[in-house]
Amino acid sequence: MRAGRAGWVLVGGRSRRMGTNKALIEMDGQPLFRRVAGEIGKICGTVSLVGDLVTYGGLGLPVIPDRFSGVGPLAGMEAALNATNVEWNLLVACDMPSLDATVLEELFAAAEGADGAVPSYEDGRIEQLSAVFHARCHAPILAALDEGVRKVSDALARLNLRYVPVSNPKTFANLNTPEDLEHYGEKRDA
Repeated sequence: MRAGRAGWVLVGGRSRRMGTNKALIEMDGQPLFRRVAGEIGKICGTVSLVGDLVTYGGLGLPVIPDRFSGVGPLAGMEAALNATNVEWNLLVACDMPSLDATVLEELFAAAEGADGAVPSYEDGRIEQLSAVFHARCHAPILAALDEGVRKVSDALARLNLRYVPVSNPKTFANLNTPEDLEHYGEKRDA
């Protein structure tokens, strides 16, 4: 665990496709957000949630709200980078139950000398909501929001990022629908 790092779990999504709050879905006896926070906590000095104070305020972790309501995950990223008091920040969506601290540590190592590091697949897709960002990324992300940008990838195009090849896609499996949740459970039990 490093004191100069902060971990942020983005729990502010509406979970429309899941039909229920993804962050609070129980997995192995704990809510999904807590599972993700536990993995992040292995390599970050602090772990906080970015989301609704009423929903998450009494769950044992610090919570900060989005400053731009209803505009998607870019607002959560902005809120975390606005609130941080350290240089390096790991921002992770709450719906990735297979995250691995070792892989996340590789992102921190790759980020040195850049604005951050983002996992990338051979086909060009990226895991923009499981990435490391320097605090200086706040200004360009805030500017993007102020200009009406809502797509995370459009805002990230303004940054000097390193792209880290994903060796095991299961690490970043995310759960967006009841079918994803069922499929994930079946794979784990097999």
